[in-house]
Amino acid sequence: MRTTYMAKPNEVERKWYIIDATDKTLGRLASEAASLIRGKHKPQFTPHVDTGDFVVVINAEKIRLTGKKLQNKMYYRHSLYSGGLKVTSAQDMINNKPERVIELAIHGMLPKNRLGDSLKTKLKVYAGSEHPHQAQQPEVYELRG
Repeated sequence: MRTTYMAKPNEVERKWYIIDATDKTLGRLASEAASLIRGKHKPQFTPHVDTGDFVVVINAEKIRLTGKKLQNKMYYRHSLYSGGLKVTSAQDMINNKPERVIELAIHGMLPKNRLGDSLKTKLKVYAGSEHPHQAQQPEVYELRG
């Protein structure tokens, strides 16, 4: 009888990928990056083990949103005090903190548990084209479609 292969954390080989966000659609980039971080592109993917790779996203300020999302899409956060709701439009967020737009999109596609919390540390997002991860020799990843 054959058994299903389950990856063990110490057997996983991790790679570094670099994704250029210039003129890429936010959701398509986020879904590909989340899949890489989760490890779903590998044949030894195991749902309860971190089998994914590291992802570096550069040029976050050049990300593209379709339709009227720049004006209509809102990001909400709350200070937990009454009346403490803060609302920011996507345009303001891209102008002030472009990395945060991509981080929020990718984090929303990862599991909401302890595994997801550890996966979030494998995402590195930078507004410009410079990043401090040259020593890891990241491979350029081209988005599908």
